[in-house]
Amino acid sequence: MHITLWIVQLLLATTLVWSADMKLTQPTGKLAAVWPWVGQVPAALVTFTGLVDLLGATGLILPTLLRIRPRLTPVAAISVVVLMAVASVFHLARGEASSIGFNVVFALLAAFVAWGRLKKAPVISRRT
Repeated sequence: MHITLWIVQLLLATTLVWSADMKLTQPTGKLAAVWPWVGQVPAALVTFTGLVDLLGATGLILPTLLRIRPRLTPVAAISVVVLMAVASVFHLARGEASSIGFNVVFALLAAFVAWGRLKKAPVISRRT
């Protein structure tokens, strides 16, 4: 279970880092070609979501890897579930229901990490 959770954590974190990199470094016009919503919202919202993605990725990996406050990893995973729910509502409100499949799968994977790290394979802090 521990290995499976690590694989899912790395998959989620890698995707979040990629998304953050795109949102924080690419010009709006280039991003809008991939994600049309980017060209229709304030640039500050795109930057904010990029920072949230980066924080999520960090929270999914570092606490468990370093074994410093590893209980923050399931908190980060639950936060990713909330992020995906908000993203789904955003896309539904824009009439982009076909775009939420990724968000649903991502939320389910993050929920699995939260459950796994809370109940099945918690990581013990170094300071215990």
